Amino acid sequence: MMNFSYYRQQWFGNIRGDVLSGIVVALALIPEAIAFSIIAGVDPKVGLYASFSIAVIIAFVGGRPGMISAATAATAVLMVTLVKEHGLQYLLAATVLAGLLQIGAGFLKLGYVMRFVSKSVMTGFVNALAILIFMAQLPELDPTKVPPLTFALVALGLAIIYLFPRVTKAVPSPLVTIIVLTVLAVVLGLDVRTVGDMGELPDTLPVFLIPDIPLNFETLQIIFPYSLAVAVVGLLESLMTQQIVDDLTDTTSDRNQECIGQGIANTATGFIGGMAGCAMIGQSIINVKSGGRGRLSAFIAGAVLLVMVVILDEVVSIIPMAALVAIMIMVSIGTFSWSSLKNLRDHPKSSSIVMLATVFFVIYTHNLAIGVMVGVLLSGIFFAWKIAQLFRVRTEINEEAATGPIMWKANCSLPQARIS
Repeated sequence: MMNFSYYRQQWFGNIRGDVLSGIVVALALIPEAIAFSIIAGVDPKVGLYASFSIAVIIAFVGGRPGMISAATAATAVLMVTLVKEHGLQYLLAATVLAGLLQIGAGFLKLGYVMRFVSKSVMTGFVNALAILIFMAQLPELDPTKVPPLTFALVALGLAIIYLFPRVTKAVPSPLVTIIVLTVLAVVLGLDVRTVGDMGELPDTLPVFLIPDIPLNFETLQIIFPYSLAVAVVGLLESLMTQQIVDDLTDTTSDRNQECIGQGIANTATGFIGGMAGCAMIGQSIINVKSGGRGRLSAFIAGAVLLVMVVILDEVVSIIPMAALVAIMIMVSIGTFSWSSLKNLRDHPKSSSIVMLATVFFVIYTHNLAIGVMVGVLLSGIFFAWKIAQLFRVRTEINEEAATGPIMWKANCSLPQARIS
């Protein structure tokens, strides 16, 4: 049980770093939340409300301080068919049910299943996500759809991100990138894609609502498969991201509490018109790299996001997409485990096969759960094969055993198993 002083330290132990990093994350969350809404086939405000709600709630009840949770592509793609066939109200109901399933998983202490995920699977997961993050930026770098000036702005943004920390680390370089490129685009009147081009931003605060669906067994039959898939994929991605943040910060965290926290966040989000979400590895790495460590960073990210899209929507809408693309490329580069390429030659072939298989199936299916499950399955097969090489069972008949009433088994000449 966490004591109050430790919980308070998680909130206020790094105020300046958490506030600045939270602002950076909020700016990066906006276009992604809009994009994920489009993927799910719903209005942009559904993803934006979800990102606000999940980020703020997880700050209070999550098990990993400094980790960012919001609307994600991993959960959005699972809802496409449900929205298409039954509409938004069923998506909200499925979100509520998914949250309840995650809370149940936390109380059943299923968070400890992460101990069965090998290091090779983790490395493959990280590398696949880095590649997916980079691939997600390619539409914004398509020369047939964006002006050539976009490439210059992205290059300038990357230069600021990597060179500005040599001048000072007082302000996160991604935040400086957003400010500088936005000012340049406005002052020079540059014709480039902006956040406003991604979709219309909401102009009202979210309100409490109950999904307008029939409360019967037929409805449960419709939403349960989607809720179960969202709950499993959401927890899997959250727990994997949690492990990565643990490694980045050299700290430990409570996995079962994170399961419960994700469930509470999703359940509450469904009642304000938001879609399901989970932890985001890209935004979590941005947060950590920008100095965020505590619960305050997630709270600031969610709260600032809502303020920006509702009150400062005109300012946010003029931010060049090139600035956010530069930040995500930085995240992609920082996420990829470059040492794993060198280790392909040094590590056992079985570990390399597991890592490469995880990368391949995650990228091929765009489904984190499938890729990780394939990796875990291969790890189990290779482990069983290795054990089979170490142990061998053979039978022998012992003809010299003693006789007597106590040694009755010798009279039966039972086979004896020896391990050699």
